[in-house]
Amino acid sequence: MAKVAFITGASRGIGREAALAFARAGFDVAISARTLEEGESHAHALRNADGKPLSGSLNGTAAAIRALGRKALVVRMDLLDSASVLGASAAVFAEFGRIDVLVNNAVYQGSDLNLPFMELQAETLERVLQGYVMTPFLLTRAVVAGMLEQGGGVVINVTSGAGESDPPIAASKGGWGYAYGAGKAAVSRLSGVLAIELGERGIRAYTVNPGVVTTDALKATIGDRGLIALRAGSAPPEVPAAVMLWLATAEQAVDYQRRTIAAQPFALEHGIVPDWRHA
Repeated sequence: MAKVAFITGASRGIGREAALAFARAGFDVAISARTLEEGESHAHALRNADGKPLSGSLNGTAAAIRALGRKALVVRMDLLDSASVLGASAAVFAEFGRIDVLVNNAVYQGSDLNLPFMELQAETLERVLQGYVMTPFLLTRAVVAGMLEQGGGVVINVTSGAGESDPPIAASKGGWGYAYGAGKAAVSRLSGVLAIELGERGIRAYTVNPGVVTTDALKATIGDRGLIALRAGSAPPEVPAAVMLWLATAEQAVDYQRRTIAAQPFALEHGIVPDWRHA
């Protein structure tokens, strides 16, 4: 029986590339996001400079997975809707009977996420609490319950430097705001608790910081000029995707729990991907 990976936020970017990496490695893959079809518009979603939705869709990712010869299950899931989150977990178990790897990658990305502190509204923090705390909690607890029954599994939580340190500059000048930093700080604490409490029962858990990744979402946030300025310190989404696969499958990965893994230097140090910086 093939192993199963469940990856959230897989309509584009890091989530899509992670789904394809696991499919290439022989996993069947369940994918979730809000965008089922290309061009759909959703509340609290990033948009391109022309106002159009970002490219990418669950059905597009699923087609790429199937082209690799693996099964794909598409599950529409809204981070801000607890019922849809629990329903997504149930749907994956109903289809595949197991989940071997859960990648909590999806994030709330509303335009209000990085407002300066004095402009921040309580409604934004409520959405951040739902998307960055409640959803990973509910989904992970439901999935880990099944993992414990089957004898083990791997959870990978995707964090950010914003959850690990203070911003270099003010939010109004391009730094991150309190809402995003607080949300990612909560994500950064989840894996260690799982490893400590459930490690002896077969659960492995990792925290991965992708670093600056050249996705459509980043382009929508900082523009083409910003991408050029960041090029030396950035990586394509295939890099953190490869690190996630390595953590889920390599025997020696067990030693890298209870810390935050900086995906880009980690990938180079362990020879997980060729050096992309001078390609």
